[in-house]
Amino acid sequence: MNDKMTIACLDLEGVLIPEIWIGLANKTGIDELRLTTRDIADYDELMQKRLQVLDDNGLKLTDFQEVVASMDPLHGAQDFLKWLQKQCEVIILSDTFREFAMPLIAKLGNPTMFCHSLQVDASGRIQNYILRQQDQKRKAVIALKSLNFRVLSMGDSYNDLSMLEEAHAGIFFKPTKKIAEEYPQFPVTQNYDELRERLQADHGFAN
Repeated sequence: MNDKMTIACLDLEGVLIPEIWIGLANKTGIDELRLTTRDIADYDELMQKRLQVLDDNGLKLTDFQEVVASMDPLHGAQDFLKWLQKQCEVIILSDTFREFAMPLIAKLGNPTMFCHSLQVDASGRIQNYILRQQDQKRKAVIALKSLNFRVLSMGDSYNDLSMLEEAHAGIFFKPTKKIAEEYPQFPVTQNYDELRERLQADHGFAN
């Protein structure tokens, strides 16, 4: 393995936890909320559409919190994350929002996470979203590289591409067929065992 200290940057939704917006769609029956960055690559376009749907249907932050309270990490995610944290430093780079993601982060053992936040009024209506930084995933990887880390990135969606491309190595985890075909330079893994084996074979991680 490279003698630089290694750090792994993981997406959250679709990699370690289920898609929260799809969970809300299942609860409410609103199909438009099923759209994710797998479907709409432009994050602002996606979020503006989501906020409009929330307003049109009177949905508030408490609706998200109820959904998240009923969710668990993906099967095997906790064990994989524990293994990975023994191999290297780990940071979750996510375009989710702290206000409703934290219960699931707690179930993962409270790993370090960089994400965004929501602007919520006194009634609990979500008025807007506040980006921590534009293109934060890529810029986080650039910053970590400047600190002399060897960076590995893992994600599943279009909004992960910038960190996969910027990292020393990027790996897809359960991507759609479409994005995997569009970006064949990234190896594809379909479960945690495959991801672990890829990290062991290509990056010298232990069993």
